[in-house]
Amino acid sequence: MVYDIGFGFDLTKETEVKELYSKIVILDFPPQSAQRPIVCQLVKKYDLMFNILKARISSKSEGHMVLEISSAGKASFNKGITYLKEQGVRVSTPEHKIYKDEEKCTHCGACTAVCPTDALYIKRPEMEVIFDLNKCSLCERCLLTCPVRAMGLFSDDLKETA
Repeated sequence: MVYDIGFGFDLTKETEVKELYSKIVILDFPPQSAQRPIVCQLVKKYDLMFNILKARISSKSEGHMVLEISSAGKASFNKGITYLKEQGVRVSTPEHKIYKDEEKCTHCGACTAVCPTDALYIKRPEMEVIFDLNKCSLCERCLLTCPVRAMGLFSDDLKETA
């Protein structure tokens, strides 16, 4: 048993949480939509949960967000995506994956300090930096932080892109 935590939930009530359908999506907003509360409607109208992994929103230019969207099933997820598209939001999925070059990595741990999902962590007592691709949210903070550039990007066809 786990406790539901989140807006509008009774934190004292025990509930059984089922496996969620979850996917990372990239949203690009046109200027006229960048300041509208479109994403919050995913919760209200479609009972979806979201985690903002990256956001750049400006009233003078297009907005850009990377979200992990979760739902009880694929059908409600698809309804939410349809809603976003109807609002003029361009929806896409990540075309790349992060990788760690074991030969370049010096295990300094700089990447672990900026990783929001703990996909990069230090294994103790070995003091070795470990990368768990399944936890990676593609925020790309590790790419900017790694002093020896041991973190990189692969496209879907596994050709190096950065």
